[in-house]
Amino acid sequence: MSLTIRIIPCLDVRGGRVVKGINFKDIIDAGDPAEAALRYDQEGADEICMLDIDASYEARSTTLETVEKIANQVFIPFTVGGGVKSIEDVEILLKSGADKVSINTSGITNPKLISEASKEFGSQCIVVAIDAKYDSENWHVYTHGGKNKTKLEALSWAKEVEQLGAGEILMTSMDKDGTKSGFDNALNSKLASILKIPLIASGGAGKLNHLVDAVKLGKADAVLAASIFHYQEISIKEVKKALQEEGLSTRL
Repeated sequence: MSLTIRIIPCLDVRGGRVVKGINFKDIIDAGDPAEAALRYDQEGADEICMLDIDASYEARSTTLETVEKIANQVFIPFTVGGGVKSIEDVEILLKSGADKVSINTSGITNPKLISEASKEFGSQCIVVAIDAKYDSENWHVYTHGGKNKTKLEALSWAKEVEQLGAGEILMTSMDKDGTKSGFDNALNSKLASILKIPLIASGGAGKLNHLVDAVKLGKADAVLAASIFHYQEISIKEVKKALQEEGLSTRL
């Protein structure tokens, strides 16, 4: 686990707007991406993550206009993902203002993209996002925004992408996504025990103790959340204070 726990608001973007759903469905509007990013920067977020949720499914690249608008508003690390299919896509996003690029579906269809991007731009720039769902025996990986099930198991795939050169892993539990019932700490703790690179936990934040448990029980290095921050149910400062009260280090 890294020394300082990071709090990362996530902007799921569709059609130039921030949206939020439950279990990757029932999508509703949650505001303007650039305005939300600016607010999070001012509130003390450690990083911002923007995912263009339909880019892979619609077989297109991430919307650069939205990336540039957000990059112009924030001074903290900014990760962008969605529809990244090539080294050129990674380069364009970095030149448009992203500090890190998240690869998901294309890393599965073309694992060489992860290793080539890590060599070209440095592993610190490459985040591999994994969407996983439990099926009574194991966690399986899904592609195209959670629409297509693969034969890959989440734990073995995470280890493989680490070996390919990924700088960190963003693990989203599809079972927990948007449910506000807490993170999948069983999945995350298993991952943390086999990984040497940082683990970002995603999916399930609803209460303050959920974010604390993601670190204490799930052993995550960073916690990512969306709706609780979008609708100002919990503030970033509250999360950091709760973590510090548990003896965990955060950036104030």
